[in-house]
Amino acid sequence: AFLLFSANGGVTAFQPAVPKTASAAFSRISSPQSKLYSSYLDSLSSATTAYTLDPDTENAVREELKLLMDNPSWDDGSLAPILIRLAWHSSGTYDAASGTGGSNGAGMRYATEAADPENAGLEVARAFLEPVKRKFPTISYSDLWILAAYVGIEHTGGPVVPFTSGRTDHPDESYWQAKGMTYGRLPAAEKYLCPYTPMDQLSNSLDASGKMVGWEGLCSHVRNEVFYRMGFNDQEIVALLCGGHV
Repeated sequence: AFLLFSANGGVTAFQPAVPKTASAAFSRISSPQSKLYSSYLDSLSSATTAYTLDPDTENAVREELKLLMDNPSWDDGSLAPILIRLAWHSSGTYDAASGTGGSNGAGMRYATEAADPENAGLEVARAFLEPVKRKFPTISYSDLWILAAYVGIEHTGGPVVPFTSGRTDHPDESYWQAKGMTYGRLPAAEKYLCPYTPMDQLSNSLDASGKMVGWEGLCSHVRNEVFYRMGFNDQEIVALLCGGHV
């Protein structure tokens, strides 16, 4: 997942100038106030259900999410990274040209989108949030997943990301065919690289400069096939990949 968390659960992208760019870049595809979000909202079927949270409910959900964040039984003790990954993978399917995908819909609740190989393991994140959804049924799954990531960023030392509710949930997975959705919209960490090679034969997979054979294709995939497709510029891509992921 290419977003704003380190291996130890902390958020490290938010320092000097990169922080604001990184958080703003994520907000562009996850906020109902953004142009990218609005474009997608216009393309939605009227069959979806919209929810708008009142301030008291939003604050109550925030407090409930904060109680979840520290979990000694999970990984390094923090749920923030996997909840941020859930929000990113929900948002990262956005296609600016067709107005499809994105954080609206919460399509990962259904088998087709959940089966995308890049979404492996995110059923755990969704399960952690299910009690919150049951306690606060008026929040959409789409809103809950994004708000959980925002709270996770704040809880691990990042900035408070402004949140606006109003995302809608798909009523079923008919959207997948109706909207022309396909696998491959999320970044694939090894796309266009040579096939898996045993460690004792690794030298056969490297070019003269020591890079993995096919690295140019991977760079093109991440830049052109993923982030340009979502409407990001180069500055925002660098902020997310170098400031957030690394």
